[in-house]
Amino acid sequence: MTEILWHGRGGQGAFTAARLLGEAYSLKEYSYALAFPSFGPERRGAPIRAFTKLDRKPIGNRSEITKSDYSIFLDDTLFNENSLNELKSNGKILLNTKKTIDNPQVITLDGDSIAARTLGLPITNTILLGAFAAIFNEISLEEIYEAIRQTMPQRLHEKNIAAVKAAYEEVAV
Repeated sequence: MTEILWHGRGGQGAFTAARLLGEAYSLKEYSYALAFPSFGPERRGAPIRAFTKLDRKPIGNRSEITKSDYSIFLDDTLFNENSLNELKSNGKILLNTKKTIDNPQVITLDGDSIAARTLGLPITNTILLGAFAAIFNEISLEEIYEAIRQTMPQRLHEKNIAAVKAAYEEVAV
């Protein structure tokens, strides 16, 4: 099972990204996904976590992830050195930041700039989803595009697909 932990703030769409990833992965035959959020008082800007579990067999374990294969940070203010402790031994962190982090386990991306350019809004959830597709070879861009088409309102399709593609191309270089 591959376990992904999402970190964001209320209103940034971390749970939406977790769900979209699960939808995209489950488009393949014999592929199962589980996505769920964890948050305290629901308010815009409060830290939240979301989880995505991906497997080739049905997923019975519905508990929160404590050690992840990937941790994705939509907001770099939630990242600190202790963030590495939530990774499995060969895990990776995908971090939306303008900063440079000198650690091979941390992959950085200026998602805010991509969001401004493609979405016109400071929402980086689909940006980080596209970046994740560049480092996780079990999901394709077309599967993510289809998940967007199936779950988001039609008026959001074009911009979010463009955002996913731009982030993928940025990280895949």
